[in-house]
Amino acid sequence: MRDIFVCDITMKQAQGAKGLNLSFKDKLELAKQLDKLGVSAIEVEGIESPKADSLRIKSLASLVKNCTLTVPVGLEEGSAELAWSALSEAAHPRLQLEVAVSPANMEYIHHRKADGMLEDVKRVIAECRTCCDDVEFVAADCTRADGVYLRSVIAAAIEAGATTVTLADAAGKMLPEEFAQFVAAVRADLPQLEGITLGISCSNELYMADACAVAAVAAGAQLFKGCTYPLNAVSLDNVCKILATRQDACQVSCGVRTTEINRAAGRIAQIIEKESARFGSTPLSELDESVSLSALDSQDTIAAQALKLGYELSEEDIAGVYKAFKDIASKKKSINSVELDTIIAAVAMQVPPTYLVESYTINSGNKIKATAHIVLTKDGVELSAVCAGDGPIDAAFMAIEEIVGTHYELDDFKLRSLTEGQEAVGEALIKLISNGKVYSGRGVSTDIVGSSIHAFINTVNKIVYEEQI
Repeated sequence: MRDIFVCDITMKQAQGAKGLNLSFKDKLELAKQLDKLGVSAIEVEGIESPKADSLRIKSLASLVKNCTLTVPVGLEEGSAELAWSALSEAAHPRLQLEVAVSPANMEYIHHRKADGMLEDVKRVIAECRTCCDDVEFVAADCTRADGVYLRSVIAAAIEAGATTVTLADAAGKMLPEEFAQFVAAVRADLPQLEGITLGISCSNELYMADACAVAAVAAGAQLFKGCTYPLNAVSLDNVCKILATRQDACQVSCGVRTTEINRAAGRIAQIIEKESARFGSTPLSELDESVSLSALDSQDTIAAQALKLGYELSEEDIAGVYKAFKDIASKKKSINSVELDTIIAAVAMQVPPTYLVESYTINSGNKIKATAHIVLTKDGVELSAVCAGDGPIDAAFMAIEEIVGTHYELDDFKLRSLTEGQEAVGEALIKLISNGKVYSGRGVSTDIVGSSIHAFINTVNKIVYEEQI
């Protein structure tokens, strides 16, 4: 009976899925569920933002104990070394190079000709192998590649040090019998695959990915990739159940705890579908106030906590946040997540104001609908709007959006008192979402409406400034 390796690609597939943007916390929870389930490997996204993504991968590496953690690398110089620096502490690390091998996609995606791609594959796989003993080469869009070229690039990858080769049918247009024949033919034509793990991955374009995966396993594939959430790929739980149920016919064992798949898949669906995961941020109302940070914590620790809160900060902003954190932490015993969120809002991403609050007039009562007359200045020019809303703050926000000409997704809004008494100073903290990114702003005033308006404008200014760069 052959052992079949099962690789979960849910996290990686979610990256490109419309409306899905898993938060740092969600990715940790997803990895924890998969590690318990007994899958052989977990694939994650590669490194685009070195500081934030390296922290993400390091955190996953410290959490995942049983599975192989797979991180993709790019074709550019130094990509393998950068990925390895984040992955090196994983219990079972794997570096992966995935490239398109069909003529059209080689030029469209990678801007390379066949010969150039062949040389790049050999170079990058060799670089990966100097860092890591477990290296995977993924031939994407392989079913539309020239057969001779496909075999030559696989042979080159193996010669350079690849220990796993995956045939990825991105088009998803083959029937199960066709895909099984395709896999069997590649295996038969390449004696170099002896001792190499041969894997498959299928798009679910024709809703036959599961059948194609089972057929490929029967044809000799030793690894299949799937998702525990519907993401246009092989259904990991379906195929594992099929292989377990028909173990007599398939003569394979996948090692996944099939009795726990439904529970794990249900939990993963909750993680992915919850509202906060769609925007990659943690609402203020859900922040873990039990987190305790002190003046002894390092800048890297504070940066990691900021990432958990949904902020992708520049090195300059991280340094500024850490300085403000140290100043406050030196005066009190501990800082929790809510307080750190306030520090980030007050310190990070400070920009020259595009809009300034000139004046505001609010009319509200139990017999009339709340209205707000807001006057802002932009480049010395006064701009104003009057709006009605479901309360004075809602009306004020609507008036600001009318002046700016953009509606922003309000991710969270929190008010709190900084001092006591009738003339207490109030603080507003706001999170807005623009193009999938979280921005926060802070406003302080003895008037809660005023503090809310200033916080909203502070946040809008950050969005406008960054999107104009």
